[in-house]
Amino acid sequence: MAVEHSGLLRADRWVDYQLLDCGDGLKQERWGAYVLVRPDPQILWPRHGQPVGTPWEKWNGFYHRSTEGGGHWDFKQPMPEQWNIRYEPLNLTFKIHPTAFKHTGLFPEQAVNWEWCARKIRTAGRPVSVLNLFGYTGAATCAAAAAGASVCHVDAAEGMVRWCRENAALSGLGEAPVRYIVDDCLKFVRREIKRGRRYDAVILDPPTYGRGGGGELWKLEDHLWDLLCECRRVLVDQPLFVLLNAYTARLSPTVVGNLLVELMHDASGSVTDGEVGLPIAADGKVLPCGIFGRWES
Repeated sequence: MAVEHSGLLRADRWVDYQLLDCGDGLKQERWGAYVLVRPDPQILWPRHGQPVGTPWEKWNGFYHRSTEGGGHWDFKQPMPEQWNIRYEPLNLTFKIHPTAFKHTGLFPEQAVNWEWCARKIRTAGRPVSVLNLFGYTGAATCAAAAAGASVCHVDAAEGMVRWCRENAALSGLGEAPVRYIVDDCLKFVRREIKRGRRYDAVILDPPTYGRGGGGELWKLEDHLWDLLCECRRVLVDQPLFVLLNAYTARLSPTVVGNLLVELMHDASGSVTDGEVGLPIAADGKVLPCGIFGRWES
């Protein structure tokens, strides 16, 4: 099977989002009208042209990590609890809400994968059903649905599934054929196999660690291959694509690519692996934000 190592793909088509600057373990981002500063473990370099420890200016919200774990937001002035931003290339709208765990409900670097999925669905020449596992707040679900697919969105966190419904409604997809499922992903896939349900494509965005709705422990290195094998069984005889994302430093893009090569060895297609990242406006560097592997027919 052919494998292409694509290097780093930049999510550089945003208007409502911008990575303004990075350094000293922090990133400064514009989310619509508001600027947030958050920690990022990938940022090991100092801010370009600034002494180490220089205070950050021009922010509305600043997330401070606690030495005891977790952290808290500091806001300069009253801010809305939530607001919306758009991704114009796909005509999608997403709710942004700074959470207690520093996240905002969206990973903007994944825009390159949303566009790839949407393009595969639009050009498939057939009806497409997509299974989105660990679907989080549903950006990929919205992209697939907007491209014309029927989607099954699965996440163990009920709040994330509700957030996905909100994003779908904001994007004009409130009546789109999307099933919203709160469940442990592995258990759900196994039940789908027993029910005889099949999908044309699977998207997976598994965490490094996690717990299912019943307290089931998920550890990426221990459970990923088993899940991938079950996903292979839930695919139709002539699948369209498989997209696997990862956010752990323990895996390289080549490892993710090798997993997909082995998984889809009996299907005609090709594998691409690489990184996704965001351009830094201040100095032109790129912040790597995760890795991916794509199998496509």
